[in-house]
Amino acid sequence: MTSPIALPLTAGEMVFGVSGEGEIRRTVMPSGVRILSEKVPGARSVTLGYWVAVGSRDEVAAEAGADGAHAGSLGSTHFLEHLLFKGTPSRTAFDIAEAFDSVGGEHNAVTAKEYTCYYGKIRDRDLEMAVDVMSDMITSSEIDAEEFETERGVILEELAMAEDDPSDVASERLFEAVLGAHPLGRPIGGNPETIRAASRDAVVEHYRVNYRPNDIVITAAGSVDHDELVTWVVRGLEAAGWDLGVAATPVSRRLKTRADLTRGSALTVIDRPIEQANIALGFPGLVISDDRRPVMSAMNAILGGGMSSRLFQEVREKRGLAYSVYSFASAYSDAGVFGMFAGASPKKAAEVARVMLGELEGIATGGVTEQELRRVKGQLAGSTALALEDTDTRMSRLGRAEIGQGEFYDYDASIALLEAVTAADVQSLAAEMAGGELSIVSVGKADGTALGAIGEGC
Repeated sequence: MTSPIALPLTAGEMVFGVSGEGEIRRTVMPSGVRILSEKVPGARSVTLGYWVAVGSRDEVAAEAGADGAHAGSLGSTHFLEHLLFKGTPSRTAFDIAEAFDSVGGEHNAVTAKEYTCYYGKIRDRDLEMAVDVMSDMITSSEIDAEEFETERGVILEELAMAEDDPSDVASERLFEAVLGAHPLGRPIGGNPETIRAASRDAVVEHYRVNYRPNDIVITAAGSVDHDELVTWVVRGLEAAGWDLGVAATPVSRRLKTRADLTRGSALTVIDRPIEQANIALGFPGLVISDDRRPVMSAMNAILGGGMSSRLFQEVREKRGLAYSVYSFASAYSDAGVFGMFAGASPKKAAEVARVMLGELEGIATGGVTEQELRRVKGQLAGSTALALEDTDTRMSRLGRAEIGQGEFYDYDASIALLEAVTAADVQSLAAEMAGGELSIVSVGKADGTALGAIGEGC
């Protein structure tokens, strides 16, 4: 398969083959529940995910309430991610944990900026159990008042742990600096103020509004029989009282129109008594629907995607300025961030920032060599193939395709797009990134005046 497969919300049943002799099946039920599976030859395990297209960006100020789909008070998504593991009328929190532990399985959840996913990994023989337990969790969480307060403390400790990691702090503040007041600029997990202010009523309303049949996407990859999966899902959801006979169209996917951004800040300096300065440089990036995302992958790999990248070679190998240095790109429905990061001595922070910026500008003005381009194409093709050896990656690929663009890119299709990238494409995109508004974030004891002078020169 060398072209993406469209996933229309109105299609009832789809079946198509994928590279590696696998098969993907997709069922859209009359109620709007979407079920996708990828059968992986030779696998003995299954990774199962329950998705809703609601993330931290969809929260609103507490006083605005939750009066429609894709809305919840600040902190609701993170609270709910925790609380769905805390018990239903038929299972205690211990029952849920024991169900997976007793078969050697794993279960967890992730809140992202544009979705929430609850997932488990089990042997194929235990998939029926996993569907039963996770369907119960998704549909029937009690959101007990006492558990709510207990989990408030747990989340505050989780945030405190992240606050003690300067690289996490730099990353969160960089998104805020680049994206400004846009909801994508907020921290995914919330902050202590929003978590302390969150009410159980608001979280219950968020649950009621956003966890409905036509919101739910269920994906599985590994040793899975699609017909059995559908049967078990239907049984689990109906046992919770969901009427799957009521016709409903799956919730619409997000609009892909680029947002009009206003930079949050050009320079953010957070003073911390630590040994290193954590320096992050960021620019507005690409949106998820941009056709140049393969170009971004190639440019990012050349600039800071590995030990042979320009940043690693110049900053670490030649100059010895940092141990950790890399670049990254994050794309969402209507905004994105492209950035670079390094941890260095506070006295050398400004020098490191100038060198990183100079490497990006070097690609923008001088381009890349054909040798570099061939290397990163091989690097990206190989790393993608290795990642797809894992059923977790395949399950996640299905969920993000269904919730995001509504298109599935198989390995062969992805590599074909990558192979079409030219050196001129990379140089053009680098010039666009380097010409954007620069935001600099420092966490540590760096000289803010010296860092600010770098931004003034851009």
